[in-house]
Amino acid sequence: MKRLRHLATTLLLSLPLLAAAQADDFPNKSIRIVVPFPAGGATDAAARLVATKMSEKWNQPVVVDNRAGAGGNVGSDFVAKSAPDGYTLVMGVTGSHAINTSLYSKMPYDPVADFVAISQVAVVPNVLVVHPSVPVNNLAELVALARREPGKLNYASLGNGTAAHLGMEMLKSAAGIEITHVPYKGSAPAVSDLLAGQVQMMVDGLPSALPHVKAGKLRAIALTSLHRAPALPELPTIAESYPGFYADAWSGLFAPKGTPKPVVDKLSAEVQRILKLPEVREKLAALGAEPVGSTQVQFAAHVKREIDKWGKVVKTSGAKVD
Repeated sequence: MKRLRHLATTLLLSLPLLAAAQADDFPNKSIRIVVPFPAGGATDAAARLVATKMSEKWNQPVVVDNRAGAGGNVGSDFVAKSAPDGYTLVMGVTGSHAINTSLYSKMPYDPVADFVAISQVAVVPNVLVVHPSVPVNNLAELVALARREPGKLNYASLGNGTAAHLGMEMLKSAAGIEITHVPYKGSAPAVSDLLAGQVQMMVDGLPSALPHVKAGKLRAIALTSLHRAPALPELPTIAESYPGFYADAWSGLFAPKGTPKPVVDKLSAEVQRILKLPEVREKLAALGAEPVGSTQVQFAAHVKREIDKWGKVVKTSGAKVD
């Protein structure tokens, strides 16, 4: 028994050294970044930027694996159940790691308990836009119109339970107004009907909406971010009228729970380094995304705040996906 205790103590003391050695050797093979959505779009592009720079730094292949389905749940669940060694990561987003835990009655994973936060990668500002036929030029006028005609205005969304849907529900709650929700299956049909005047307004990603705003086909009312966007510096945020309002889309890297801390530290430091590179920041800006590069602690705290915030919005809106 004495020898067994001695062996156990020796093993315990050696674990930190083994983990450190594992990190020194990391990576010694290909890394996979799972994007839980189809190829294309800001999240996929950001993942590929990070993957390219990681590969250049570490001289190892870093591949992007698109595994779409169930609002990001399919790809995220695959990573949650992967080996916790740092070689399989997921580019989680607002839906997969904040909204879905309240939206879906049965989740295959826990966005906090089953993952280790590495670093928030980017934020894509959303913008509230209206068809030019709607007689408003700013948020105050829109709120006033909605109060005069409760329930007569409508808004499109990319689908039930999406950030575009719940962002409008947040505004309705904050302003005390009633606007009818018209859900679509994706951005393309929603924007098409908005441009045609079949629906009156929607919250959309700034990169998607900006060309239509500049062409005069849509009127920008306000941003859902906490600060103004360089692309439309004169456009105010909703938070300027309703302090604390924040409904942007974000993305960030996660590893499976149990991944050795030295490996996670190395990954986090590398992501933060990448997001400071001028060429990476320029490419993200061209996508309408703002680079973040937070620490593990900052990102983990952000995720918990987002889960709490969106949980309240989902409950208020009554949105559910079974």
